This record gives sequence, C-alpha cells and structure tokens, in this order.
Amino acid sequence: MSTPTRITHLIGHRDYDGTADRTSEVYNPATGQVTGALDLASASVVDEVVKHASAAAKQWGATSLAKRTPVLFKFRQLLDENKERIAALITAEHGKVTSDALGEVTRGLEVAEFACGIPQLLKGGYSENVSTGVDAYSILQPLGVVAVISPFNFPAMVPLWFVPIAVACGNAVVIKPSEKDPSATLEVAKLWQEAGLPDGVMNVVHGDKEAVDALLDHRDVKAVSFVGSTPIAKYVYERGVAAGKRVQALGGAKNHMLVLPDADLDLAADAAVNAGFGSAGERCMAISVVVAVDSIADDLIERIKTRMAGLKTGDGSTGCDMGPVVTAQAKERISGYIEAGQQAGATLVVDGREAEFHGPDEGFFVGPTLFDNVATDMSIYTDEIFGPVLSVVRVGSYDEGLDLINASEYGNGTAIFTNDGGAARRFQNEVEVGMVGINVPIPVPMAYYSFGGWKSSLFGDSHAHGMEGVHFFTRTKAVTSRWLDPSHGGLNLGFPQNE
Repeated sequence: MSTPTRITHLIGHRDYDGTADRTSEVYNPATGQVTGALDLASASVVDEVVKHASAAAKQWGATSLAKRTPVLFKFRQLLDENKERIAALITAEHGKVTSDALGEVTRGLEVAEFACGIPQLLKGGYSENVSTGVDAYSILQPLGVVAVISPFNFPAMVPLWFVPIAVACGNAVVIKPSEKDPSATLEVAKLWQEAGLPDGVMNVVHGDKEAVDALLDHRDVKAVSFVGSTPIAKYVYERGVAAGKRVQALGGAKNHMLVLPDADLDLAADAAVNAGFGSAGERCMAISVVVAVDSIADDLIERIKTRMAGLKTGDGSTGCDMGPVVTAQAKERISGYIEAGQQAGATLVVDGREAEFHGPDEGFFVGPTLFDNVATDMSIYTDEIFGPVLSVVRVGSYDEGLDLINASEYGNGTAIFTNDGGAARRFQNEVEVGMVGINVPIPVPMAYYSFGGWKSSLFGDSHAHGMEGVHFFTRTKAVTSRWLDPSHGGLNLGFPQNE
C-alpha cells in the first residue's frame, strides 16, 4: 500500500511550509483506500493566511479593470484546458462518475466566462446636474478579503460559483474546501497563479470547525460564502453576522417533482432517475421526492423501476452510471434511512443495498433505491438523506401536490412535469421555492442568473453568482460632486439646498 500524499494549505503562490498538529485522511471512495493526509489548520494558521490575503487585497483592489480582465480570460482558458485532469481528481476523491465530474467543472467554467465581463458588470450610475453645478454618481468597490467555505459534493463547481466573481470585483479570497475531497480545489487555485493573479489574492486553507470558526471570527474577513447542510448554514450565518460580516449561506434541500396526469411519463421517468441518482444523490438539487397524481402513479413507478434496472453502480472511473457515496459513514447513514423507511411502512420497490456493485468490496457503494407509498411524517421524507434514495408520495390532485411542496421547510429547487401550459404557469407563480423547472428536473440557472433557494435553503439576502454575486462582493459608494466655477466666491454656512 502506497504512503498517503501530504495535502497542505496554499498561501498565495506557495505551499505551506509549516507542520500540522492535526491531520485528516482522504479516501478514494471506490476502493476504500486512504490516498491523502490533509493538514488541518489551527486558528493561528488561518490568521497567517488572512493577513497574507489582506495585504494582497489592497493592491489587487486598486488594480485597474484593464489589468484584471486579461487574468480572468487566461484563467478561463486554463480551466478549459485542464478540465479533464480536474475531473479525474474529483472522481478519485468524491467518487462521482467521470462524465458527471467533467460536467461539474464545465458548469463552473460558465461562471468564469460570466466574470470575464466584469468591466460591464461593475459600471455604476451617473446623474449630471442634479443640483446647479452638482453631479451625483455611484461606484462599486471591493470588500477586501472574502472567505469561501465549500462542500464535498461539488469540490470544483461550488468554489467557482464564487471565486471568479470575487476576484473580478477586486477582492482577495481564502477558500476552505471540504476535508473529504480537497485536491480539485487546490488545482483550480493553482491555475489562478498560472493565469497571472498576484501573490496572495488566491489562498486555500484546509481544516474543520476550528478553521471555519477562525474565518467567521476574523476581523479582516469581510464576507463569507457557504454551501452545505441547513444546520451548518444557519450556524455560519448567525456567527458570521454576529461578527459583522456579510454572509450568504446556502443550505440543504428536499426537492420535489410534481407529475400531473397529462405529463409525458417516459420523460418524467427519465428525469426522476437522472435527477434522483446522478452523483449518487449527493447534490442539493437532486430530486428526492416524486409527487405523483394517483391516476398515473402505478404507471410512472413501473417506468422508473424499469430504468433503474439498467443502471450500473461501481467505480466512477470505469464507465459506470453511478459511483460510490463519499465515505463509509455516508454509506452507513443512507442504509439506515432505507431500513427506517421499511420499518415506517413505506413500500421498498428497489433496495439499493442489494445491488450488484462493479468495484472492490471495500468501496462505499449504495445502489439506487426506490420507495412508494411514502408518508410525510416518515424520516425518508422529512430528512435530507443526501444519497440515492427516491421516494414517491401519491396525491389526488395538483392542489394537493402544491400544498405538500409548499409545506416543506426547504425551498431550494422543484420541478413540474405536464403538457398543460396553464398548470405550469400557475405552478411557477404559486410554488414557494427559489428555483423552478418546467419539464426540467434540475433547474440550475445559467451563470448570468443567480443560484439559490428560499426558506431553510438559504440564510442571507444574496444568491450565488449572476448580478447578485457581483453585488455581494462589492459595496456601493454614492458620490456627490461639484467643481466650482473659477468666478465663484464667498461663504455659505447654511444647510445644502437643492437648487
């Protein structure tokens, strides 16, 4: 067995040269083998990284847009040239199949392309002669040092939601990636160096709660972007805001797909399988609940079951349809939910624990799982399982389905499948969810729109990327200006008047 590779922090353009009091193991989920030993940062290491970033932020924030923009274009080019290599790193540490990993990098690439338009995006407003001889205008200025705390399920895409826009706006960034799959984030960060980003503007610090708390408490960190579970998102938001920071904390989800009687059931079945089991269900936009109107429920479930029979679960680098889950603990937790669903009385149509796996016995594999007759008080319905478990809830009508979705504490994404345009339009207006798909199972917006949910799926006022991202990483300054005519003279101590 080979010795695990040391994975350490990236401070500007150099690897951290100190030692770590604590480390964490990084696994290949398909084999169960330890591949890396990750340094976990203490609060003092976080402070060192933030100080380095703070010095760099002053210079980068003062750098002209004409000089920032070529760095963004070069980074976009390098990311595109290296996407297959980064996808392989994702598969090796997260487990998702290679095509899914490549798709993740490509979606992140779209945000980098959006950020290349930053000269247009940072234009302020100007009003001439608002009062006699007085002009008013607004400018957008960088915040300084911003932190990104990203989850394991998208180790490249989620940092790319935030970092290109933060950098384009003139900020320095400290990223804390997941301890489970840090290598892809590191490699993307190194591409910024190759693209010509000055030393200290891009930094990566690894760690657990100690590092997170140090970032949330640090006086020089002005904003925090987070993606993860709802309980942790709420914690990050509350602690960050208490420390005077701007925070966008994207939380968990329980995404529903409503299927009406007039829907194309083959399309709906394909969508349920793709959205339920892609990336082994480990994504916040996964469909985990199919809300089926009674009259078509049996037919739809049979079509879903037939498609599931053809899925191949195994090592994500070998051409399988679905890879392992990320850790042994995740496998155990998901298996526990399957058992709980059975015990609660749901009908277990397909048991993923009994699937054939195309990988070593030590791999963290759970096959696609399907439940029918799920009640809303069962844990497989109420909890975000974050695994390949799809639940079918039967309803009598559109109205019943809508009420069920709106009663959920989460509001991240949802979808409706129907051929009735009136029903679809009514659904998009009435459903209390941040992202809506109409005959689209995973309604992830393009980079020039913003990503984010409602209710317990988002803490803070700003969504990710798009113009909301630009506004999050800048602060607006309003300027009122008067240049006096040379003939002007005299004093006036009165309150300024609009003349």
